[in-house]
Amino acid sequence: MDDRECLDRLDSTATDTEDLFEHFERRTAAGRTYHALPNARHGIERGTIVIEDTVVRGYPKIPRILVIEAGVPSFFENELAVEEKLDGVNVRIANIDEPLAFTRSGYVCPYTTARAKELLAPADFFREHPNRMLCVELVGPETPYTTHDYDEIDSHTFCVFDIRDRESGEPLPVLDRRELCSEYGFPQPRLFGRYRPSQAIDGIRAAIEMLDAAKREGVVIKTLNGEKMAKYTTKSQHHEELAYAFSLPFDRGRDFVFSRLVREAFQAAEFEADDDQLRKRAHRLGEAILLPMVETIRDTANGRSIGEQFTVRGSPEQIDALLEHLYDQSLTLEINEITRENDEQIVEFVKVAEATRDQIKYYLEEGVHRD
Repeated sequence: MDDRECLDRLDSTATDTEDLFEHFERRTAAGRTYHALPNARHGIERGTIVIEDTVVRGYPKIPRILVIEAGVPSFFENELAVEEKLDGVNVRIANIDEPLAFTRSGYVCPYTTARAKELLAPADFFREHPNRMLCVELVGPETPYTTHDYDEIDSHTFCVFDIRDRESGEPLPVLDRRELCSEYGFPQPRLFGRYRPSQAIDGIRAAIEMLDAAKREGVVIKTLNGEKMAKYTTKSQHHEELAYAFSLPFDRGRDFVFSRLVREAFQAAEFEADDDQLRKRAHRLGEAILLPMVETIRDTANGRSIGEQFTVRGSPEQIDALLEHLYDQSLTLEINEITRENDEQIVEFVKVAEATRDQIKYYLEEGVHRD
């Protein structure tokens, strides 16, 4: 398709094709050249793809509620559903002659594509629904992007949390999507309930308290038509993300840290009526901030690897494709161990946090910090 047709199909606010397409990046994957939008522009979502004659919309950014009691009834007007939000990597799977897995920023991940074909087996779905895309979370302790332990997941799995029209981005209604996932045997998030907005507060609070006790991430709240949504996360998730950020303090921006402190403060104000409980929470928050950073400083001083540690498994071809993909992103990797289990390789590696490593080394050697 030509640029004008593409602009019309994207339904962008851009005034002309040049104004929009200067923001797209040209990429190659799976033997194909495509164009991806790495950041939201002109009403088009981050990660939107134009490949051959096909448009694959990016996934919309989900706003966050800070105060349940005020935020839910003010943000939602119609009946809503509350589902679990899982801690993983958001991927869209669309069929472009074959199923391809696109990351949030619009890269085709060969490893995720191959694992999705095996674990989800979406061929029948796309045969009957060729113009839809599966919006999934790749979760588990063995993924190349995030690592979070779930008792029910030994390695990794996919969870379908949305099904949308791949070009318009229009979602299926929540209950229709859940029925379709059941029909095709796709794993999907827990549904905690359906509520009127004014009646949802207690249900959401109960879900959050239960999820927090299990150290799980939180909930996504959606209108039943799927068009309006917001998220709310647990205390344990805030602390986990802050511990992660402070373990790599010079690779994670101040905005990342501050936003999570804000979430924690508003949640504490709403949930912790008892001052003793608030002090205990503050103590745990302080540990999440200080202990990982001290451990990183000591590891650097002792010459240990600094960065995010991952374990992945797959066929040798899948592992090779993944490592090549990560190297193409200009990441520095340290391979710690490669083992074999039946026909699969298991690889443990570190994505080296160079900024944190180099800055801490400098401070350890020079001892001077200039604000």
